[in-house]
Amino acid sequence: MTTDGAAPLGGPPLLVVMGVSGSGKSTVGAALAGRLGVPFADGDDLHPPANIAKMAAGVPLDDADRGPWLDAVGAWLAAHDGTGAVIACSALKRVYRDRLRGHAPRLRLVHLAGPRGTIARRQADRPGHFMPAALLDSQYDALEPLGADEPGIVLDVGGTVAAVVADYLARTGGAPGRVP
Repeated sequence: MTTDGAAPLGGPPLLVVMGVSGSGKSTVGAALAGRLGVPFADGDDLHPPANIAKMAAGVPLDDADRGPWLDAVGAWLAAHDGTGAVIACSALKRVYRDRLRGHAPRLRLVHLAGPRGTIARRQADRPGHFMPAALLDSQYDALEPLGADEPGIVLDVGGTVAAVVADYLARTGGAPGRVP
């Protein structure tokens, strides 16, 4: 990491778009991957059926539930390290992000953040998702901000998807290999 907090990727971008449920990780992640010309995956698709059933029942996951899922996300990232990729993954706690970095040390974080009311409205507007709005408080309770030593960027999700992607590109100098 450079003294100004910017970190070159040293190759194609390997990004984790993180944040609480409803922050727009999947939508922004897919748009960002398209703009950067790299593959996209939704970390939700890597959850084992037991995790999905637990969340659908309104029960928050614990660290034991998340471990195998984080390893699956990390393995996906490692498999795309040479080609670059973007994956949506909540990565709420530092220990989770550290676990992902254990698989893919080059990863960079894009933390989507916004007011709780905005996120709650977005959750309410996506019927049929396995993550019920009732678990939003547990997500915010678990969320740990990026540490000063974690290569990443925090983006406000208050605007359109195109505006969030444009903000990322503007703040990274238009080069996906840098994060402020």
